[in-house]
Amino acid sequence: MIGVTESGNCTILRLERAEKANALTKAMLEGIAQAVRATRTPVLILTGAGRVFSAGADLDGMKAGLGLSPAWEAASGAVAGYPGLTIAALNGTLAGGAMGVALACDLRITVPAASFFYPVMRLGYHPQPSDPARLAALVGPSRAKMILLAGQRIDAETALAWGLVDRITQPEALMDTAMSLAEAALAADPGHVRALKRMTNGDKP
Repeated sequence: MIGVTESGNCTILRLERAEKANALTKAMLEGIAQAVRATRTPVLILTGAGRVFSAGADLDGMKAGLGLSPAWEAASGAVAGYPGLTIAALNGTLAGGAMGVALACDLRITVPAASFFYPVMRLGYHPQPSDPARLAALVGPSRAKMILLAGQRIDAETALAWGLVDRITQPEALMDTAMSLAEAALAADPGHVRALKRMTNGDKP
C-alpha cells in the first residue's frame, strides 16, 4: 500500500489505499519507514492516491491499539531524519496521525480543497509524541493549540497563512509544483543538499 517510484534523482512515495481515504495501518507506517530508510536520492516526495492524502489512522487498527504503536514515530522519524529535501505533496485532506509524516517534511504543498485537522481532543487520544512540537514550530504555539486543543479544522488558505503549508496549487499541477521546488536540490551535489539541510535544521554543517 506504499508505492515507490524513482525518477532520476527523485523518489516518490505514494500512499495507495484510496478506497479507504489512505487511512494508515501499521503495515503502511512500517512501509513508509522502510522505504524512506532505503532511499538514497537527494529528493523525496510523499503524496497520496485519490482525492485525500490521508484520513489519519485506520479505525480498525485503532480499536486494536494502533494509536499506541511506535510505528507512528518510526515513520515520521525516518522522514525527519532523511538527509535530502523532503516535500509533502498533499493531494487532499490531511487528518489525525497522518499529520506526523507531513510535519516531518521540509516543505508542504497542497490543493485548494484540502482541509487540516487533528481531532485528538474530541476523540480522547494523545497526538504522537513529536507532532505537537513540529506543529508549533511551523504555526506557533497558539495556532498549534487551536488545532490540537480547540480541535479546529482549517482550510488550505488558512493553512498557508499560518505557515502549515508553503504553497497551494491546483490538483493537476501538484506534482509539477513539487518537482519545480526540487529543481535546485536535484541539480546540486547530494553532499551540498545534506549540508544545507543540516544547517537550516540548526545542526553543524
